[in-house]
Amino acid sequence: MGLTINPTFTNKQKTALKFLFDTKTNEICYGGSAGGGKSFLGCAYLLMMSLKYPGTRHLMGRSKLDSLKKTTLNTLFEVMQLWGMESKTHYNYNAQSNIITFFNKSEIILKDMFAYPSDRNFDSLGSYELTSAFLDEANQITERAKMVLMSRIRYKLDENNLTPTLLLTCNPSKGWLYSEFYKPAKEGTIKDNRKFIQSLVDDNEYISKHYKTNLESLDEISKQRLLYGNWEYDATKDGLIHYDNILALFDIKGMEGERYISADISRYGEDKTVICLWTGMHIDKIITINKSSLTEVADRIKDIQREYEVFTRNIVIDEDGIGSGVVDMIKGCRGFINGSRCLNKENYQNLKTQCYYYMSDYINKGRVGITTNNIKVKNNIVQELEQVRSYNIDKDTKLQIIPKPQIKDIIGRSPDYSDAIMMRFYFAIDANYGRYYVY
Repeated sequence: MGLTINPTFTNKQKTALKFLFDTKTNEICYGGSAGGGKSFLGCAYLLMMSLKYPGTRHLMGRSKLDSLKKTTLNTLFEVMQLWGMESKTHYNYNAQSNIITFFNKSEIILKDMFAYPSDRNFDSLGSYELTSAFLDEANQITERAKMVLMSRIRYKLDENNLTPTLLLTCNPSKGWLYSEFYKPAKEGTIKDNRKFIQSLVDDNEYISKHYKTNLESLDEISKQRLLYGNWEYDATKDGLIHYDNILALFDIKGMEGERYISADISRYGEDKTVICLWTGMHIDKIITINKSSLTEVADRIKDIQREYEVFTRNIVIDEDGIGSGVVDMIKGCRGFINGSRCLNKENYQNLKTQCYYYMSDYINKGRVGITTNNIKVKNNIVQELEQVRSYNIDKDTKLQIIPKPQIKDIIGRSPDYSDAIMMRFYFAIDANYGRYYVY
């Protein structure tokens, strides 16, 4: 059954389509303000692929299936209607299987991409064989989900002379899309197989004139993101570490110095202990331990100490709560009590606050580095360090940081990685003069 369509696209959408159909690019991030035609582009791309290449299989994803059906799927139906496609004649939609089947046997599969606790590695994607994929609101999806999905795009590629291609659409956000697409594109260092295209509401001549008016009535932060497509926005003015400096942590290499160990011990029923092995101001290894006894944690720290020849005096362990038991087992290490008085009579609320301020200063000056190949750990560190902010800055009191309960409410978990990193700076405070020293 033939079907002739004459689609109309904005100039930015045409640019994106050029990369989507070339043989060199396989990851395209189309991001910017609301109203830039992101969902329309994604739906049009999957339809074009489905119609042009019979018998192929494509995935349309979003963080939650319910949101996908209420938003992106409706856009897909609108594009179909605009192109003269009729249900039962040109396609069938099975709401139970969440599959759209076309007259030429091509398929579009609807899939939620949320990182469920029972499927953190996205094993549910293991049986999929795909020709292409489109992830809407990709800023709500983890980088791990994207990587696994890319590995499944391999169906009928060779016979159609196609490149495995993934389209990501999003609004500005501080996360992996910022570090992997926006920032490298801005600096001219983006990978050859990737493209970032910024699309704003003014780039879409087909949008209603009332759409922009509504965006102009938003609060300032929302307006920066959704109207101006500003990726550099800062939701707070009290952040102690610049976001780009947080990302740069993972690029800094070659530091020297003595070995150190800092450890944040799980407490009060929580199930995660984080141990950091340092060379000078560089983290060489991050160990995450789930649901272990105090003896097992202490033995693990001792094993690391022996393997890397760390002086006991260079080990600092969170002594609050049950961590005191680990301190007792490692005689001669430093016990870190978060609420104790700061060193050198400086103007900080407590020792934890003082160390966080010192840590922030070191990171902003490019004096700290981190090596990890674990994407989840990296993302957790970035997310936690972004929450290191001053607190009650309008009050004439000692310097404070946002309390841990508030951070847990924001990110949905305890900031164990940032706490383990912060404790290293106990050794960076000169107890006599209140100055920094660097190995």
